[in-house]
Amino acid sequence: MTAVRQDSRTDLPHWDMTPVFPSLNSPEFEADCAQATRELDELRALFDRHGVRASSGPADSGAFDEVLQRLSSLLDHLRTLRGYIMSFVATDSRNAEAQARMSELQIQGVEVSKLVTRFEAWVGSFDVDALVGASPAAAAHEFALRKAALASMHQMSEPEEDLAATLSPSGAAAWGKLHGDITSRLQVRVVEPDGNESMLPMSEVRGRAHDPDPGVRQAAYEAEIAGWESVSVPLAAAMNGVKGTRGVLDDRRGWTDSLAPALFANNVDAGTLHAMQTACVESFPDMRRYFKAKARLLGKDSLAWWDLFAPLAGASGPRQWDWPEAEQFVVEQFATYSDRLAGLARRSFEERWVDAEPRLGKRDGAFCMGLRSDESRVMMNFTHSFGSVSTLAHELGHAYHNLNLADRTPLQRQTPMALAETASIFCQTIVMNAMLEQSQGAEKVAILEAELQHATQLVVDIHSRFLFERDVFGQRRRRELSVDEFNGVMLEAQRATYGDGLDPQAMHPWMWAMKPHYYGSSFYNWPYTFGFLFGLGLYAQYLSDPDGFRAGYDDLLSSTGLHDAATLGARFGIDIRSVDFWRASLDQVRERVSEFEALSSPAQ
Repeated sequence: MTAVRQDSRTDLPHWDMTPVFPSLNSPEFEADCAQATRELDELRALFDRHGVRASSGPADSGAFDEVLQRLSSLLDHLRTLRGYIMSFVATDSRNAEAQARMSELQIQGVEVSKLVTRFEAWVGSFDVDALVGASPAAAAHEFALRKAALASMHQMSEPEEDLAATLSPSGAAAWGKLHGDITSRLQVRVVEPDGNESMLPMSEVRGRAHDPDPGVRQAAYEAEIAGWESVSVPLAAAMNGVKGTRGVLDDRRGWTDSLAPALFANNVDAGTLHAMQTACVESFPDMRRYFKAKARLLGKDSLAWWDLFAPLAGASGPRQWDWPEAEQFVVEQFATYSDRLAGLARRSFEERWVDAEPRLGKRDGAFCMGLRSDESRVMMNFTHSFGSVSTLAHELGHAYHNLNLADRTPLQRQTPMALAETASIFCQTIVMNAMLEQSQGAEKVAILEAELQHATQLVVDIHSRFLFERDVFGQRRRRELSVDEFNGVMLEAQRATYGDGLDPQAMHPWMWAMKPHYYGSSFYNWPYTFGFLFGLGLYAQYLSDPDGFRAGYDDLLSSTGLHDAATLGARFGIDIRSVDFWRASLDQVRERVSEFEALSSPAQ
């Protein structure tokens, strides 16, 4: 295993966007933007000509087919443009040209959202059964059409929806953009354990949570806390703005509460969410056993927040990964499942789909975005840890999902977040299990611990985020919240979930300031838990019948926009409305906790 320094950056790739356009100011990009504008204008005229809005008239299958085809074409076109521009914004928030282009695209996006709202209202006026029987194109989009008809029942009047969409870029979307701009540019002063000081981007400071030196981790935590406090006033304003706007719109659209739209968007019913969260809360005492065992290994009475991601040293120190080694390992493990999955990983590296270097102006975290056809791009911040190798596998799982959705139309491709984690968790589990099988002794303990880090984030921490957002929505309906109140709600949520697993004096009240999802989609949190546990359930099915599973899995991934979650689960004999299914998935995590305790006990 090659040892590399934690701060080595020279071997980390940047993604290549030149196959899409030569540059942001190239004639090719300008021409494509102009073409998208023409297509939008033509689509608006087509909508007007066919009366695409709420009406009581019968469906004209010919008009529907034409509208669907032109709408799909524009959505595909804008997907590529948005992905291209986002590749610059996400990796360098100081890029003024990219920010300007993104603003222009957001304005176009507003106009498209107005047309989509009119399309939903139009479909809601139809006899969908009759339309599906008359049009093969409608039949191929039956699920999307039935969902559109339901969505139309939660629309305000057309002028009100038009106004809401028009105000979005200077309202909720502007608050979200403010959060992204502030956090990606934030530099904080770090006082090193030796007394030296340095100014570092927040993404790098947060990366130090994985450092083997407890002094470095604590110094980074303290610097991070001070950093969030320094920008807390505008971020609190952004949070109040986003949640206040969303609450008003949800009320006007007739939703029972602010969770209901998220359930609808994810094709999951309230009973399923309740079953999953019941099983999660039952598991918290077991998750706390892991936290306490890790604290013992670190020589501490209790775990502090800055120890959550602390690596456990092997016989010769914590294991480090260079980038080529990470690439090779992921490809090799993906090949144990299928040549197609391994081929996707190879292609992503050969065609430079991945941007892995942490740097000033680049967003923290990781994501994968579909770009065009079967092509994706992955952004991450590689820290030379096994956790980063796992993240790479996770994000490439999203790319594999995109590969299987490549032949679907935009409406057929609309995968809710709860199901969007299906392939990523599956791929991450392949890599995690492979590393555990190949390791032993102290190294195995460290890898097992990395797996439990991930699991507890998705089960325990995600639930704390859910509780936080639920309570913030409730309080925001009455008035704005102060910085101290946001911190208090966050600490209360962490105490309810982490319990005695963490030092109560060393938690993280500023997580609301850090997480970008709070400033975008509402209740983004629980779908990650859903995806994790659903993915574990699918992986168990794979182990019990590998050939049978392979025969249907790619088709399942290609169908995540064609059915609700319960229907898709039933393909593999999974009843997601049953608490027992979620308990069974969590039992796999409990087994890891017990294994970790046994391997890390003093007797060993």
